[in-house]
Amino acid sequence: MAFTIDPGLCPQNHRCPLVAACPAGAISQEGFALPEIDPGRCVECGLCAAACGRQAVRERN
Repeated sequence: MAFTIDPGLCPQNHRCPLVAACPAGAISQEGFALPEIDPGRCVECGLCAAACGRQAVRERN
């Protein structure tokens, strides 16, 4: 199970709080751009999906 961020649900107008919430450091963001999840670093804990108030984090198919 890998995760991705839906650009249609992510507002991309602030520093994403998920960057700091990820225990594996798998989420990065440049400026206010769409955050990216590095599948190589992701430990698939699901904390990002639980913490996202916009429900923008989804399981990747």
